[in-house]
Amino acid sequence: MSRVFQVPAGTSASRARREGPAPVLPAPDAPAACGPGPARGAIVAGYLAPHPPHLIYAENPEQNEPRSRGGWEVLRWGYEELRRRLAGPARPDVLVVHAPHWITMVGHHVNCVPNPHGVSVEPIFPNLFRYHYDFRTDVELAEAILAEADGLGLVTSAMREPDVRVDYATIGALHLVNPAWDLPVVSISANNNPYFYSDAALDEMETLGEATRRAVERTGRRAVLLASNSLSHLHWDVEPELPEDMSREHPYSQHQYEWDMRLLAAIREGPTSRLRELIPRHIAETASETKSGSLSWMLSAMGWPDVAGEVLAYGTIIGTGNAVVEWPGRRG
Repeated sequence: MSRVFQVPAGTSASRARREGPAPVLPAPDAPAACGPGPARGAIVAGYLAPHPPHLIYAENPEQNEPRSRGGWEVLRWGYEELRRRLAGPARPDVLVVHAPHWITMVGHHVNCVPNPHGVSVEPIFPNLFRYHYDFRTDVELAEAILAEADGLGLVTSAMREPDVRVDYATIGALHLVNPAWDLPVVSISANNNPYFYSDAALDEMETLGEATRRAVERTGRRAVLLASNSLSHLHWDVEPELPEDMSREHPYSQHQYEWDMRLLAAIREGPTSRLRELIPRHIAETASETKSGSLSWMLSAMGWPDVAGEVLAYGTIIGTGNAVVEWPGRRG
């Protein structure tokens, strides 16, 4: 991974404000003399959860100002099924999301603001997405992820600015997965070295995934992880007069579509370890949004599970490929 940005950012005062007090983590579990030890947390499920603002727009939630006539129903039905599953054995304590549009050029940032609230606006589609959000952060888990990532050699920073505006990718994925907003959240930034340096790879995202897993286990959380990525990501540059006009919606190209199907076939067949080589090839062929590393982060946190993923839905949005996919974790 490129180390261009492996230097502290800002002044000593600004760094102290971002870092805050050092989190105190529990010591590793010692063998118990008698009886069971403390309960360990677990990742109960992981989801590829794309965030196009069109899906929020189409659902007309009260938090979003623009109104629509629907659209993109198959993908929205996939999210309905995801929500149904989260009401069952995979009901978590917390949702942890990595999204590509909270871009940080220096290190991996984690939102530690206890109650982020405000209006999130999609900069390219403000006519579709002006969303009023108000949610809770699991600050203990957020700080644990920072501590574990720092211990593994990653550059990290805690976001503690109370007026932070949360990006639309984070908000979009969280709304579509849990529109009731009745679960606490941890949101992680996208350190976008890979977008600018050809020698960069996804190995650092795997390290971040390992840090996330360790933090989940040490804090005793039952966590669901959300990788907020689209697949193929070339798209139209002219919007139809009616944005939800489904007669205008189709893959950007046959080449993009076929590579999405190739990746999804591997996901459906398993094992997940096959994706470690296929994800970079898919990125090269389709400009896939997985280049930001969200999917690699999530699968690494889950230990590249030796199971198939279940594709709940696939569809295009302005020509980009989007899939809602579930990987089961430890449900016990």
